[in-house]
Amino acid sequence: MNATRLMVIAAGVVLSNAALAHHSDAGLDDTKVVVLDGTITEFSWRQPHVYFSVEVIENGQPVVWDIQMAGVNSLARRGWSADSLVPGDEVLVRANPATNGRPYGKISSIERADGTPVAVEPGATEMTTARTDSLDGRWTSRRPGVAPRPQPEPESDPDGPPPCNTGFDCFFRTNLVLTEAGKAAAEAFDPLSTENPEATCVGRPTPSALVSAGGYLLEFDLSDEEEKILIRSEWFNEERTIWMDGRPHPDPSETLATGHSIGHWEGDTLVVDTRNFDFHRSPYQIGVPSGSQKHVVERYRLNDDGRSMQAEFTLEDPEYIAEPFTNRKTLYYVPHMQMYATDCDIRNTSRFLN
Repeated sequence: MNATRLMVIAAGVVLSNAALAHHSDAGLDDTKVVVLDGTITEFSWRQPHVYFSVEVIENGQPVVWDIQMAGVNSLARRGWSADSLVPGDEVLVRANPATNGRPYGKISSIERADGTPVAVEPGATEMTTARTDSLDGRWTSRRPGVAPRPQPEPESDPDGPPPCNTGFDCFFRTNLVLTEAGKAAAEAFDPLSTENPEATCVGRPTPSALVSAGGYLLEFDLSDEEEKILIRSEWFNEERTIWMDGRPHPDPSETLATGHSIGHWEGDTLVVDTRNFDFHRSPYQIGVPSGSQKHVVERYRLNDDGRSMQAEFTLEDPEYIAEPFTNRKTLYYVPHMQMYATDCDIRNTSRFLN
């Protein structure tokens, strides 16, 4: 291979289908893209996020870059597999680089040296919806058959935090109004350390699974709905029990990682009330904690078309969030899509640390 090209360009380029959100964009510069023309040295097909390493030549010397990708489930639905890349493959990679100059980045696009794609979209069965008369089954917020729209270039405020327009972190950073305690906790948080819960395979409680439903499927199990409803997410194999038998929440001193959820029907709408959360240092991936005062109410209703449902949550946590936050989205019924386990690999999940 000829000498490797390495350049920094404006991030306003249109991203490919390989551009997928990471669990935390901490320490990454989303306003820049590096172009790496090099050779694959490692491909780690593991959860919760896939990584590859690519060797490039910089100033006449070999340098190995670690590049983070999405999870196995998201990539598999885009045609990737454990054999998509092997050591020795020559590739052209675009990535958002680390802010501290280390050879690390988040994928923006990848293609082989001859210009062909590494992976292609799977068959049309993954790009269609089906009809149902129940909430039971698998759901995604990524509209099947419609490619993601390119995001607008973020506006930069020199006196504010780094701009963002996509990703889990950005969603909450943009929408949550914080108390002074919330601001102080976020300011003190070091996301590039083991203080970040996801560096040690700690998941994120509701409403995170709903926010992440574009990349990680949700599954509603109503097989025992008079007693309980189960809501599962691919993200860290979360399974929540929604008690439907009329029981109240337990004493506030009894807490759970997923909180305690009770539900009821209001006509054709499933209403889920969740309290009694364990303390979590950063459930929104922006350093804002949640604790004993956190309260989430979700509402799910099947649409008349039988192909989609309306989902809504209201998040309250007066210790850290100054105003209740409500968000709505559409989920699409996709019974043919496979659920993938996210068995967290401690080496991979901590790979983004300094």
